[in-house]
Amino acid sequence: MQFNHPPSLEDIQSMAETAFSALPEALRDAVRGAAILVEDLPDEETLEAMELQHPWELTGLYRGVPLTDKTHFSVPAEPDTILLYREPILVEWIETGEDLFRLVRNVLIHEIGHHFGFSDEEIGRLENDG
Repeated sequence: MQFNHPPSLEDIQSMAETAFSALPEALRDAVRGAAILVEDLPDEETLEAMELQHPWELTGLYRGVPLTDKTHFSVPAEPDTILLYREPILVEWIETGEDLFRLVRNVLIHEIGHHFGFSDEEIGRLENDG
């Protein structure tokens, strides 16, 4: 995918949707209730909670209760959400030269991995399967 301008929120959302639709069906079905959103940057509250100094340090975030911590009696306070942050993704894209679609896909998979409570090693294997 070639861009003559910085990719928009909609461009990143489209890439995330394409990446999501290419995931194995069992994985898609298990995470189907989570919203996948794209925002420009994490908010100040998120940065403070994660003890980050700069918003470009965070490319994605999973908000919710990992499946490993849920019970049949759990009542979520809010829906599970996977957030992708456009500007930090674009900064990483520029700095690394990695394919933008692959980068968006890997951030999405990383955050889905958090939904499942996967280890970093398990998440790395998922990222490399594509």
